[in-house]
Amino acid sequence: MATKILIADDEPNIVISLEFLLKREGYEVVVAHDGVQALAQVRAERPDLAILDVMMPNRNGFEVCQDLRQDPEFKTLRIMMLTAKGRDTEVSKGLALGADVYMTKPFATRDLLAKVKALLERA
Repeated sequence: MATKILIADDEPNIVISLEFLLKREGYEVVVAHDGVQALAQVRAERPDLAILDVMMPNRNGFEVCQDLRQDPEFKTLRIMMLTAKGRDTEVSKGLALGADVYMTKPFATRDLLAKVKALLERA
């Protein structure tokens, strides 16, 4: 069974490029376009990794991350924050809320893939 990754981002171009990149690497991809959809998709699809944008409609990535970390059912879900908000305070907030990795846009695809692989290889 392929490893499943959720991409939660409201920017269509980011979603398309990430989806293409991850599928090319053999991952199964599930997409959400806002925070409420992201939570619903995690519950329905049980991904191995969630890639969350911070600035999304309805619930932002910080809120989604916090909700997931407060639910014992998803304590082992790997979470990557992928966002243009790269100030130290935002990085610290994302990690404090339970994100495993915080990556800023723009990003190099090889760096993103390396972080995805490293996260998924962790026990």
